[in-house]
Amino acid sequence: MIEAINLAEKLEQFDEHWSPKIVGELNGQYVKLAKFKGEFVWHQHEAEDELFYVTRGELLIQLRDGEVRVRQGEFAIVPRGVRHRPVAEQEVHVLLFEPRSTVNTGEQQGERTRSDEWV
Repeated sequence: MIEAINLAEKLEQFDEHWSPKIVGELNGQYVKLAKFKGEFVWHQHEAEDELFYVTRGELLIQLRDGEVRVRQGEFAIVPRGVRHRPVAEQEVHVLLFEPRSTVNTGEQQGERTRSDEWV
């Protein structure tokens, strides 16, 4: 079955920050929505690239050797193995494309690690 997914409606279904929700799946990739606010943990994904598409607000992705600002309507891809930390001064809404195997905290398992959850 093919259906249109309304991102705004999906984002209204949750309030938690740093807790990505799955809204679709294609070719072994999850499409996720998340709300970010504050600083996340430094981490990396050894085997997966990670795409951050900002649908509202502005996201700062800190890297060991610099940073990237991603504004509404823009995306950035963090290549596998690159240590990074997402930071959101104000609430940011993000669409993520990640392989199913991706753990949100990479190798840094802890209190911010989330299991897969559909909305």
